Amino acid sequence: MSGSPSVDVKVLHAAMDAARAEKGLSWRQLAKEIGVSASTISRMANGLKPDVTAFAAMTTWLRMPAEAFYVTSTPQNQEEEPELVASLVPLLRARRDLTENDVAYLEEVLAAAARRFRAERGARSR
Repeated sequence: MSGSPSVDVKVLHAAMDAARAEKGLSWRQLAKEIGVSASTISRMANGLKPDVTAFAAMTTWLRMPAEAFYVTSTPQNQEEEPELVASLVPLLRARRDLTENDVAYLEEVLAAAARRFRAERGARSR
């Protein structure tokens, strides 16, 4: 990875907000469950980055890899993205609430969507 990585605080905060809402927790309850101060989460809402320990606690609580929240200073088009389905399949397979059939179905849906996106981009660039 070229460029120095940084945490995309907006995306991390949004992921925590979605998980918090799904579990029916207040922000204070979430902070307590994660083991960080409520002010840490409040500062994130204002765009400030959490410290390394808080970041690790948050990504662990979300059960998501830290890399999911990295951004680099590399200009967007200079770094090729991994295949969409290939990057999502490990996340799907790690979910305990999905059966093998569920994962296979979602893989097919995602692959079809990715093919459509590529075809539409190709048509626009002609």
